[in-house]
Amino acid sequence: QLQASGGGLVQPGGSLRLSCTASGRTNNNYAMGWFRQAPGKEREFVSAISWSGGGTYYADSVKSRFTISRDNAKNTVYLEMSSLKPEDTAIYYCVTRDYYSGSYYSSGDFTFWGQGTLVTVSS
Repeated sequence: QLQASGGGLVQPGGSLRLSCTASGRTNNNYAMGWFRQAPGKEREFVSAISWSGGGTYYADSVKSRFTISRDNAKNTVYLEMSSLKPEDTAIYYCVTRDYYSGSYYSSGDFTFWGQGTLVTVSS
């Protein structure tokens, strides 16, 4: 089970931190990440992090604005979002998997999905 939190309403240029804690069948031994889906659009990759935290991956649209990190002792992944734009408005989904792979950018690369947390960027 993946439990995400931290979404909310923020003004353009503002910041938010999303958190996602894994429990049950999900654990801290595999990659974790975030996807998002904006209204009327397809779900898209945002960011991912390897099991060790040594590898981080970002969509071009969020690179240099978002930072992903993880705390394996807490089974938690974080997404620090700054310089937020209205186009970042979406439901953000936490993901993980139960196998090792070097692929991170496709929704099919992940086995488990959280319920999503809504981020709204608006003035």
